[in-house]
Amino acid sequence: MPTIGWFEILIVVAIAIIVLGPKDFPIMLKKVGSWIGTAKKYINSVQNEVSNIDIEESKIEKKEDNKDET
Repeated sequence: MPTIGWFEILIVVAIAIIVLGPKDFPIMLKKVGSWIGTAKKYINSVQNEVSNIDIEESKIEKKEDNKDET
C-alpha cells in the first residue's frame, strides 16, 4: 500500500494554493479541519457505542454463567 510522505503533501498544498488562491486557501483549511473534526467525533462515538455493547454483553454472559453454576 503506497504511503503519502511530506513531499507529496507539500505538492498537494502548493497546487491547492495555486488553484484556490492565497485568499481562499485558509477558508478551505478551516472547512476541511471542521469536516475532519466532525468525522473524528462520529468515529469516536461509534467506537464508544461498540465498546458499551461489548461491556453489556460480557455482563450478561457473566450473569448467565453464574445462574448455570447454581
